[in-house]
Amino acid sequence: MSTSDRRTLIADTAIATVAAAGLRGLTHRAIDTAAALPAGSTSYYFRTRTALIGACYARIEELDLDDIEPAQPVSRDEAAARLGATLHRWLTAGRERQLARYELSLEAARTAELESAFHRAGLASRARATAVLAALGAARPHESAELLVAWTEGVLFDRLAGAMARTRPAPDLAELTAVAGRMLDAALHS
Repeated sequence: MSTSDRRTLIADTAIATVAAAGLRGLTHRAIDTAAALPAGSTSYYFRTRTALIGACYARIEELDLDDIEPAQPVSRDEAAARLGATLHRWLTAGRERQLARYELSLEAARTAELESAFHRAGLASRARATAVLAALGAARPHESAELLVAWTEGVLFDRLAGAMARTRPAPDLAELTAVAGRMLDAALHS
């Protein structure tokens, strides 16, 4: 296994651990065990807990951006379909990653060493949203992107960890696409 593959395995395992057990479960030893790596492997690649958390941010950013199509949509309906599909994917197959992202976000708010990695990830998603909204003709794409990202975060958080998260039905692609359409309409006309 290459160094790059091992770092990715460690980051993926750490993300899964944070999603399942919160930050209290994130230890070098726990990651070694869960990833079936020799003892000390995680600390060899990520000496400190802060470095390990930083690796989680970088990996989540990479995976989240991979989920967002870089090509510009040709219509509002296409953009709504893409955003709805992304929300659906993040609430189903990507649920674990999004739970970990929220847990890690709270840690970044309290830890200065983690703030830059968290900030960088947020800028990348906002840049993609700005490009989409500009392509769709938003008068102020940057400002509209700020709103769209905030609304998207709100929908995700509400569905993953909000008060009604456990009692809601399973995520529905058609419903999420309709929600995405309303969010796009509001962003385009703000």
